[in-house]
Amino acid sequence: MKNTIPALLITTMLISCNLSDKTKNPVAEPSDTETMTETAPSDDKKQLKPIETDEDLVATALMATPKASRADCTVIGYNMAGEFTTLKEGSNEFIVLADNPKKNGFNAACYHKDLEPFMARGRALREEGKNSEEIFNIREDEMKSGKLTIPTGATLHIYYGEQTMYDPETSEVEGAKLRYVVYMPWATAASTGLPEIPAAPNHPWIMNPGTHRAHIMISPLPSPQE
Repeated sequence: MKNTIPALLITTMLISCNLSDKTKNPVAEPSDTETMTETAPSDDKKQLKPIETDEDLVATALMATPKASRADCTVIGYNMAGEFTTLKEGSNEFIVLADNPKKNGFNAACYHKDLEPFMARGRALREEGKNSEEIFNIREDEMKSGKLTIPTGATLHIYYGEQTMYDPETSEVEGAKLRYVVYMPWATAASTGLPEIPAAPNHPWIMNPGTHRAHIMISPLPSPQE
């Protein structure tokens, strides 16, 4: 019994010392570190916000425009109140049509101001309730009569995607890409040497050949996840 008591006292002292050392020098468990790494949200996701003001509409629309021309182009389109208006006055050759906030996804387009009469005519006919086929036929007839014109080589820059969240620091819309349309009225596969079906993504081809809306189409390469 006498031998047992000193042994218990020594054991108690050792345990107490060990606990004191751990308190002074805490060590993170590997599982804690792994959990923190796996669950921490990415910086990119933190930056994204919805398009909810007219200023947001302008900022994201300008991403369709060549970077060097963004400051001086005109931006038109539907504002957040649903009114078609000029969202930003400009002075250069570009007009940008902002995304319609009432529609799903994102779609902004930039084009040369000489294309505006053609684009405006399409919007007016759509407001009248005409469908896509009717608009195509009406503008075809008006092109043939000379009432409308499309400058050969005029280019449409389309910035589009399925998402509507964007980074306010860069104005980039999540997952959006650029597609290009180069108008060549009445051109055909024979006159341009281009195929009527794309050989692969990012390869040019001619769409609506032989019509007023004949154009060279250049679509983006798919994303790695696609």
